[in-house]
Amino acid sequence: MKIAIIGATGLVGQTMLQVLAERGISHRHEIILAASQASAGRTLPIHGKNTKVITPEETLALRPDFALFSAGGDPSRYYAPMFTEAGVCVIDNSSAWRMDPSIPLVVPEINAATCRDHLLIANPNCSTIQLVMVLAPLHKKYGIRRVVVSTYQSVTGTGKKAVDQLFQEREAKEGARIYPWPIDLNCIPQCDVFTENDYTKEEMKIIQESRKILGIPDLAITATAVRVPVIGGHSESVNLELLNEINLTEIRDILRTSPGIFVQDEPQNNLYPMPLHSSGKDEVFVGRIRKDESIKNGINLWISADNLRKGAATNAIQILEYLMRTRHGVA
Repeated sequence: MKIAIIGATGLVGQTMLQVLAERGISHRHEIILAASQASAGRTLPIHGKNTKVITPEETLALRPDFALFSAGGDPSRYYAPMFTEAGVCVIDNSSAWRMDPSIPLVVPEINAATCRDHLLIANPNCSTIQLVMVLAPLHKKYGIRRVVVSTYQSVTGTGKKAVDQLFQEREAKEGARIYPWPIDLNCIPQCDVFTENDYTKEEMKIIQESRKILGIPDLAITATAVRVPVIGGHSESVNLELLNEINLTEIRDILRTSPGIFVQDEPQNNLYPMPLHSSGKDEVFVGRIRKDESIKNGINLWISADNLRKGAATNAIQILEYLMRTRHGVA
């Protein structure tokens, strides 16, 4: 089969290539690399061979079976309909289509079946993915009354220019600034731009996307998103108020047996999730599981995951694998 990566030269595109290789997909199928006109003509290695990066228009002419988009919202809004009209299945990593009620927003461990008959599928926000991975099994058992989440987000979530800013500041070098303030030795309580209600777009993505994926349109959820000088993953402090009586042993067992979740919860041994350990891995790590003694049926959790992998590339490729199996009977 032909699988195209639109935005192959970016951080997520590069991670997609890595995950495709790790999972053996690029060994068995043809991979087409595409990017903007500015990056077209570059070469990227696939299995030791340099492969030329082409434009989305050239890619469409090759009629791929699937196209993994990670080129930003505007390119997705422009090109994705062209691809789907040609019969290409698009898995889009931008925010362009996530809240369209006709487009499935998919985390395969939770709602894979919703994308079975669609040509355009949205990949959720990185912070949303790791959050709902933990919320979904707990909601199934106990029901959720309210969610309060604060994020601690890696600079890789903003892209290569943000990584460059961090290291330029760390090395006391002059350079372009992607954030409004220094990020090294600092925390910036702003991810993306502010909206009319004084929440940032990132915070509203977490709120709205979680409701859609979990199928709880009136879920009481609030978020504060913070950028931190970290490379390798996002972390989240989560406070949950559940509807039914809780049991911490049962909660740990539920999470431990949920696909894609790894419980690291031994505080007496200083063992808990950190970007240091989640970097480069596909699991969502959860720990610091404890009762919130201020409310009935309340718990606190700490979650960490690699935002470029499960938060973006791996989740998209899991969707791809599901569709290849269910539609074409191949892997």
